[in-house]
Amino acid sequence: MKWEGNRQSENVEDRRSTGGRTGIPGGRGIGIGTIVIALVGGWIFGINPLTILGALSGGDAVVQQQQAPATRPPADDTMARFVSTVLADTEDVWKDVFSQGGARYQEPRLVLFRGSTPTACGTGQAAMGPFYCPGDQKVYIDLAFYETLRTRLGAPGDFAQAYVIAHEVGHHVQNLLGITEKMEQTRARVSQVQYNALSVRLELQADCLAGVWAHHAQRSRQILENGDVEEAMNAAARIGDDALQRSAGGAVVPDSFTHGTSAQRQRWFDNGLQGGSVKGCDTFSARAL
Repeated sequence: MKWEGNRQSENVEDRRSTGGRTGIPGGRGIGIGTIVIALVGGWIFGINPLTILGALSGGDAVVQQQQAPATRPPADDTMARFVSTVLADTEDVWKDVFSQGGARYQEPRLVLFRGSTPTACGTGQAAMGPFYCPGDQKVYIDLAFYETLRTRLGAPGDFAQAYVIAHEVGHHVQNLLGITEKMEQTRARVSQVQYNALSVRLELQADCLAGVWAHHAQRSRQILENGDVEEAMNAAARIGDDALQRSAGGAVVPDSFTHGTSAQRQRWFDNGLQGGSVKGCDTFSARAL
């Protein structure tokens, strides 16, 4: 992916030196391996990762935080520069897309943290993986996730990493369009299985919106290099619900899916990439996913 030298976003908060961490009093430390198990368990079973971390670490997971004012990432931090550059590119794309539709794009903020951090959606944990909080319109990521993505989930490459950011920004776009609120209003009126099915459509739409970003970024700035699309498609496949359930050694249970199968995630990312249209990302009206 061609990103070096491109504009970096001003909307990045670096909380990595504020002392937030996840600790288990009297228990074992939580390493990447444990986090991966909690992450996969949370994705598959819908269990709060804190519960899994507590069980795996021999006690109750406790968050210890000392929150200081956020700072900008250091200029010599390559990964932080990469994330800032990808975020800036999403800003440029979505500003243009919203403008063409007669609306103004409100840029999200992206928070870098380690271990845990307070959010408007509750305490964010590294075990949750990257996530978007509609309450404060911020994307949260512990950059250690990228090592997990590469070594434990088998999805290396800088464009795979960019896809992760673009997917979370896709959730921000959904929030601005009122889709997230409609989902929350539906939660109390449907069964868990029905809500899981709606969640799949929400996540697949975010995949499609990530593809829309890539489409416009490529057309405007030619960011793609050989193998980049394959990296994103591989990442989409590795984090499909069916792939995660198989990797955990369990049976594939479609009613428990919340993000979509590998094939579905690939299909909808490619749909956005090829078409570049937000209207083409209407997963909620699609008969077949």
